[in-house]
Amino acid sequence: MKYQILRTDKAEEQLRNIIFYIADDSGDVDVALKYLDKIEMAINRLQDFPESGSVPRYSALRKQGYRVIIVEKHLVFYKIAQEEKAVIIYAIVDGRREYHNLL
Repeated sequence: MKYQILRTDKAEEQLRNIIFYIADDSGDVDVALKYLDKIEMAINRLQDFPESGSVPRYSALRKQGYRVIIVEKHLVFYKIAQEEKAVIIYAIVDGRREYHNLL
């Protein structure tokens, strides 16, 4: 049984900002769209393998039940809602920044 993928408004906005930044920085919309595809594919894999993300290194995030998948330099934070058979994407952040206070 596949898990449903849900995203918070915050995660949607963060993803949009990442893609806009890449398009602007590279001057190439195709580069940004390819990166978007990479992130989308990683997120969609969670439908079949919700446990595939690792446990975050910050204990506060671990205690709250977050898991994380890494897509190049970005981190996708999510939680698994077992009863609803859903994966909820909470944040998509640059892993090179201090992120534990961004959630």
